[in-house]
Parts: sequence; structure tokens; C-alpha cells
Amino acid sequence: MNIDFDKMGGLVPAIIQDADTRQVLMLGYMNREAYEKTVAEGRVTFYSRTRKCLWTKGETSGNFLTVVSIKLDCDQDTLLIRVQPAGPVCHTGTDTCWGETNTPAEGCSSSLLSDGNDSPLLFLSELQDFIEKRHQEMPEGSYTTSLFRDGLNRMAQKVGEEALELVIEACNGTDERMIYEGSDMLYHLLVLLTSKGLRIEDMARELIERHQPGWKKH
Repeated sequence: MNIDFDKMGGLVPAIIQDADTRQVLMLGYMNREAYEKTVAEGRVTFYSRTRKCLWTKGETSGNFLTVVSIKLDCDQDTLLIRVQPAGPVCHTGTDTCWGETNTPAEGCSSSLLSDGNDSPLLFLSELQDFIEKRHQEMPEGSYTTSLFRDGLNRMAQKVGEEALELVIEACNGTDERMIYEGSDMLYHLLVLLTSKGLRIEDMARELIERHQPGWKKH
């Protein structure tokens, strides 16, 4: 995704929309680092123009915005991010920053309002596309770039570290923390797959094969 961060001095507006109801929830701003963190973690992170730092929506309230899809407008300077909100989005406690109630339009179900490109599972493929682009371009200041530069052994080690943290949270933590650590593990697994020239779809095909009648373990 070729985002023009230079047009507005390093920032782009990010429109946040509920993936099911299509209700616009809020507007924030991202710099390149906030965008990369959003893509890597699957949760919306903004850049605060007043505090001059990154902030992940929900880090205080727990009302995270889980990314479903990210789209770039025709001028390449505005993002439309469809999300699954964990609760009210506005700091005042309302569903949206305009005081509106976030409900599906009358007579429409959320399944009818969702299109085929908004599957959270499809986002894994989009995320690996993003990681592959990082692998090709190796931009400075990117965490993904640093992983590739550290080499295969370090990438594999990170998958193991994140898997261990997932196990710890599964046994002694909360469901929310387990999902968080699992997401970290998936991200680092995608980086490792990319370094080996493999895709998440390769693993999906393996699982499909295993699901066939008569499959036997190699």
C-alpha cells in the first residue's frame, strides 16, 4: 500500500468504520509508525498530535478496535479502516465520536451488510502482502525490516518466544491476553514464512489436505 505520508507533513487521516454496521465511529491520524503497528498487531494505533506519541485505541479502556480491512483512497492520502469495536469508541462513553448509536440499519442484518472482502481471515493474506513488500523494500525505521535483517535464526526464535507467551496466557492469563499474544505469534510466523518464500495459504492448503478422508500423517 503506497500511502502518501508527505502530503500532510507525515500524517494521514484514518476513518474508522464498523465492519458490520458500516457506521463511522471516529476519525484519527496515523504516521508511518502508527500504520505499521496497526498492521502488525491487528489493532488500531493512532498518532496523537497533542502528545506527540503513538497511542493504541483501547489501551486504557479495553475497548480495542480490531482491524478487519484497510483501504486507501484514490489520492493515496486517506485510510478507511473497517474494524470490530470491543465497546464504545468515544472517551465520553458513546458508541461513536458523534454521539450516535452503533446499530445495523433497520431491516438489515450485519451479515448482509458485510461483503466478501471483509473477512478477518482474509486479512492474514493482506498482512503477509504487506510483510512481503517490507521484505522487498526494507525501509529504515520499520520493525519488520529489523526482523529480516536479524536473520532466519532470530525470526524463528521470535516465533518460539511468542508461542511461549501464548501458552502462559492460555494457562494463567485472560482470554484477551491470550488473543493478544496469539496475534503476536501469528505476525512473527508470517515474517518467518515470508523469509522462506512461503505463504500462509500454503499452511491452509496443508490443513485442507489433512481434512480429507483417508489422510495419513507423513
